[in-house]
Amino acid sequence: MIFRTILAALAALCLAACATTDTRQDHHAHAGNWPEATPFDPARDARSELEVAFAVATAQDAAGQGKLNILAVFGANWCHDSRALAGWLETPRFRAVTDAHFMVVYIDAGVPQTGEDRNLELAGELGVSGITGTPTMLVLDADGKLLNTPADARAWRNASMRSEDEIFSWLEGFTPQ
Repeated sequence: MIFRTILAALAALCLAACATTDTRQDHHAHAGNWPEATPFDPARDARSELEVAFAVATAQDAAGQGKLNILAVFGANWCHDSRALAGWLETPRFRAVTDAHFMVVYIDAGVPQTGEDRNLELAGELGVSGITGTPTMLVLDADGKLLNTPADARAWRNASMRSEDEIFSWLEGFTPQ
């Protein structure tokens, strides 16, 4: 009888916890802002997409149309931080900056925590190795120079906990002059 009472109390607590609204969520983006279900599509050719981004950035600069940086976001669809970050980047506020100043490339990183990673050799070639979590954000100029530090690139594992303004300010700090 005591076991059933304890079990019922635990079940009630679990249900109450599930029903509780986390007010922090009101201030943070989520994957629902992403227009498709898989921003980090493992079927896409990440190397080719990066090559296209660099080619576009180089051509735009050579044509005198302004500089573009590349924002390479290594993430995963299973990762709420990756999807939250992708959700923010797709909002109108962020798109106004990214469309004007960045080529954004979403790259599936697999599951680096377990060694089941994908495409991390690309990050290593671009100056960021030792990736153990997602998302990881690299900011690169058209020549491939890493503009943020490797530590900063890897520090986005808490993206879902960052405020919109914090993320936006960080991004604005890398708009080409």
